[in-house]
Amino acid sequence: MKYVKILFIFSVILFLASCNQYTNDSRSSVMRIISLAPSNTEILFALGLDEEIVGVSSYCNFPRKASSKEKVGDFSNPNIEKIISLKPDIIFAAGLEQNQVVRKLKDLEQNVIVINPENFNELFGDIELIGKLTGKKNEALNLVSLMQDEINKITQQVKLFNDTPKVFIEINFNPLMTVSDGSFLDEMIKIAGGINIAGNLPRPYCRISEELVISQKPDVIIITHSPDTLDIKDRSGWENIPAVKNNNVYNDVNPDILVRPGPRLADGLEELFKRMYKGLKKNAEI
Repeated sequence: MKYVKILFIFSVILFLASCNQYTNDSRSSVMRIISLAPSNTEILFALGLDEEIVGVSSYCNFPRKASSKEKVGDFSNPNIEKIISLKPDIIFAAGLEQNQVVRKLKDLEQNVIVINPENFNELFGDIELIGKLTGKKNEALNLVSLMQDEINKITQQVKLFNDTPKVFIEINFNPLMTVSDGSFLDEMIKIAGGINIAGNLPRPYCRISEELVISQKPDVIIITHSPDTLDIKDRSGWENIPAVKNNNVYNDVNPDILVRPGPRLADGLEELFKRMYKGLKKNAEI
């Protein structure tokens, strides 16, 4: 009888040990991901990688669950020590402004992937790359397909209109800045059937003179920065711009869906399209 009890206790210990080993193995099998850019975070969540995300930048605010993730510093100055302490398997960064921190992390033998798309085709490729690296290949393909469907819907609606509106996108007022060829917003204007009045400027994001805006007479003006500057109707010479005279000036679009290269750009394209044609003479309804 005593032997049976000992055997039973020993069996229980082995069972508990095996359970503990399974739990530890299960936890270690979950990829640990850090995102240093809001756009990357949105892609990761859209692919269903909520559990795998262990750290994000302080600017990552969408979806809502992103706000509850561990913060690793702001976009420009991530905390490298914090990043290392979270023991990531992979870090998704952005280009340009984050180039220096990317180099430092790579010097520390961290697995860093830079995601810096400049147009929709590159974005789709990057989404598929993220899916491949995180075991979400099918989810990535589905996401790309959904975005392409949304874009195709807009291109079909554009064919219903006779107008080709001239558009000015204001991303900053002091100094006055806009977007040109090579930017996502320029591509979005073209997809939505419009003409970017600043499309020939030398850089994707650059300064523009008020005189040039006035001379180009845009039909639609979209403001993506906080409207805490001088009312556009009170700017000298702007009162004769068609967009101003016809009340086709809009600052009501969430800038995140226009400037973050992620899944919500398709939503931003739709909102841009609606405002480009709102109030203009048309032969069809939006």
